Amino acid sequence: MMDGTAGVSGRRVADESALDDPETFAEQDPGGMLRFTASAGAQVRESASLAAEANLALLEDGGRPRAVVIAGIGTAGRTGDVLATVAGPRCPVPVIPHRSAGVPGWVGAADVVIAVSASGRSPEALGAAEAAHRRGARLVAVGAPDSQLQSVAERARAPFIPVPRRAPARASLWALTVPVLLAARTLGLVKVNEADLAETAARLDADADRCRPTAESFVNPAKSLALGLAGSIPIVWGSSPLATVAARRFGDTLSANARYPVVTGALGEAGRGRVGLLDGAFGGLVESARDIFADRDEIEGDPTRLRLVLLRDGGLNAEDDTDEPFAVEERRADAVQTLAERRGVRCDVVTAEGGSALERLASLVAVPDFASVYLALAHGLDPMAVPAITEMKELSNQ
Repeated sequence: MMDGTAGVSGRRVADESALDDPETFAEQDPGGMLRFTASAGAQVRESASLAAEANLALLEDGGRPRAVVIAGIGTAGRTGDVLATVAGPRCPVPVIPHRSAGVPGWVGAADVVIAVSASGRSPEALGAAEAAHRRGARLVAVGAPDSQLQSVAERARAPFIPVPRRAPARASLWALTVPVLLAARTLGLVKVNEADLAETAARLDADADRCRPTAESFVNPAKSLALGLAGSIPIVWGSSPLATVAARRFGDTLSANARYPVVTGALGEAGRGRVGLLDGAFGGLVESARDIFADRDEIEGDPTRLRLVLLRDGGLNAEDDTDEPFAVEERRADAVQTLAERRGVRCDVVTAEGGSALERLASLVAVPDFASVYLALAHGLDPMAVPAITEMKELSNQ
């Protein structure tokens, strides 16, 4: 019988001191997840160069598609969310992320399918690429070179953009996203120019420097965010569609790297129901019973509490009159911060910076990505090795 705790190690309570001792990182992070996370800017530059070498001009032959389907799972699936959000409400065709095998039943010769897989062998991407080829849809494939996905693309005589497998999929968001955006640009769906890519890469480099392991917690925004979340149930809400993509990305990395349960979503939607979490057993109810003068470390059986992370778009979408008015987003974000304060629920705010949608997204993703790794390290967890994932694959493939 398989041991249900095989390979599970770490500590229940986060150790703050572990984050200011970089010499221990080599021990706790043997797979180099911090290093991979810091490579985000380099990923943008490398994948843009590789996409430029691919024969994306083939996509132009059929003109504007009826719809674009982005097929992939996990981080590869998030690339579809990024494309849909960066393209925005003015996009002339539907952009549809698809996270299961095959393609939707309506896909045909008038459509484009972008199949994405970091490994080049995920069943979802492979199934979508095969189905697109059978149905005569235009295909673009993004994934590891010399993979099964490349073979399918070659059989279909479709463009293939190789993404070298330098990091695990969840640390390869930018390597996978940039080729998808550039394929969409070829189709006339997004306006992403070389300056946008260069500024996004520079933003990611700058945030990697701010979040570097040698920067102590009091000046390192990622370590501060990680320590604030330690021992809590995180709720991550985005104030705009762009910020919501970043919120869901943070949920992905908190779950995979730090093994934390997390609630994510759009603040507008949360205001219709989930904002009630602030009143519940992990929010207002527990905070109302707390002695504000007590040292939390001395409280026996100190209960788990909510911690709110609010990602705000910064008003940079105000020129787009098809988006929700900026004033509405701002009032809603201010309101939820006030609600949290009244109930004693602590709130961290990350505000987007940058001129383009892509750079703004990068500014909302970079620090949380690092925070998820630091939170894992504070608990003595190896952010790279997730025994439950390995076990799940073994059990599923028996």
